[in-house]
Amino acid sequence: MHATFPALSQTTRKAKKTEEVPERSFKFKTIVIDPGHGGKDPGAHGSYSNEKTIALSIAKKLKVAINNEVSGVEVIMTRSTDKFIELHKRADIANDNKANLFISIHCNSSPQNVGTSRGVLLLVYGYHRKGEQLEAIRENASIFIEKDYKKKYSGYGEDAAVNAIVLAAFQQRYRKQSVHFGNLLNHEFKVNNGRKSLGVREQGVLVLQQSGMPGLLIETGYINNPSDERYLNSADGQNDIVQSILTAIKKYKESFD
Repeated sequence: MHATFPALSQTTRKAKKTEEVPERSFKFKTIVIDPGHGGKDPGAHGSYSNEKTIALSIAKKLKVAINNEVSGVEVIMTRSTDKFIELHKRADIANDNKANLFISIHCNSSPQNVGTSRGVLLLVYGYHRKGEQLEAIRENASIFIEKDYKKKYSGYGEDAAVNAIVLAAFQQRYRKQSVHFGNLLNHEFKVNNGRKSLGVREQGVLVLQQSGMPGLLIETGYINNPSDERYLNSADGQNDIVQSILTAIKKYKESFD
């Protein structure tokens, strides 16, 4: 089976090395940035802030940074205001614009009102595994706010949340690139920015599953951890996050140039 782009060839059933030398015919030219949640869906919350607001602020700054420093790349936002965008429409925006990279920006949260967990977490859509459903279910819970969600998301339902992640696996030809970009970004967060990182993990996140290109969901920090919440709301913290993502994008793009 051949992929659309030689640079994004299909992987085998068992994951191997993430490195892959792309062919020069591929042009890296479109990035879709997806600020998580929005409108009637605030996402997770801390003591004084919510996920949707932080995600949008970081996404806007990231778009400006890419436009200023990465030539030949168009940046498209799934939302630019405090608006609720259905999950399937976020993926549609990326697919319709033939994006080469999908970046979804979120904040993490632990079960406690005031949590001790902190740091970044990078999610790629991978093979379904028991014990790794909590984050996916939390993100996919947004579908229940949408009208006619049962028609749009076959197999999903509030009465079967544990079994919700049953859709087809993320297109394997993009999995290697997703993991590769995740590893590049993880290096930036940990080594160059000094952040604690929980690493790159596979989860059944719906917005990634329906996106037909390499994609990454970035949990930028734990909003219910007081230290992380202050960092996520600060100008310095958001700028650090943006610079880490920007540097990873540059390195990722260089592999195609």
